[in-house]
Amino acid sequence: MQIKDKWREILIRVVILLVGLTIAHFGVTLFLLADLGSDPFNVLVQGIFRTVSGLTGWIVLTHGYTHIAICFLIIVVLLIADKSYIKIGTLLCMIFGGPIIDFFSWMLDPVFTEDMHLAAKLIALCLGCAILALGMTIVIKSEAGTGPNDLVAVVISDKTGKKFGLVRIIVDITFLAVGFVLGGAVGIGTIICACFVGPVAGFFMPYSEKMVHMVLNKVCGTEE
Repeated sequence: MQIKDKWREILIRVVILLVGLTIAHFGVTLFLLADLGSDPFNVLVQGIFRTVSGLTGWIVLTHGYTHIAICFLIIVVLLIADKSYIKIGTLLCMIFGGPIIDFFSWMLDPVFTEDMHLAAKLIALCLGCAILALGMTIVIKSEAGTGPNDLVAVVISDKTGKKFGLVRIIVDITFLAVGFVLGGAVGIGTIICACFVGPVAGFFMPYSEKMVHMVLNKVCGTEE
């Protein structure tokens, strides 16, 4: 009976993670469609992709493959450092993140035209960053795993005892700086994302934690 309850709790945590992942990637889609710059992690990926492809001339290398390779590298490093952070949700984030963005892009792309006013783009950008931060905190507090890039901030925050919002800013700025040096493209949206998502996520974190605990208590009868 205890094993059955444990599996039910795991299943509910995975469902919560997928809900948070969907919310977060809706925000990412708004952010990307505003066309004011990519997020810091993708600037890092772009910089590494351009550097490696320029040095090696690998035809098969793409931005997408580079993204997956860096995510797997982060997972491997964390498995060596502390495997307790790597869970099923980490792989789910890698598998479903791209398709969710593709789905929302297909729905929202007609709204975002090339002649869209800059003010409207900035609103979409900030709204997207806020939704991304909310979804990200739900994913993290599901404790079923999180995206490989977010894991970096989570692990550093846990190990150092520093606030997640501050650590996230430092991690994003580091990704941005390295990616920019390697040739990644930086826009105003990249800078806003680097400075905005961390503090907003820090604000949402306790509320997302309460929501997750409430769902688990109601559905599984757990005491958090």
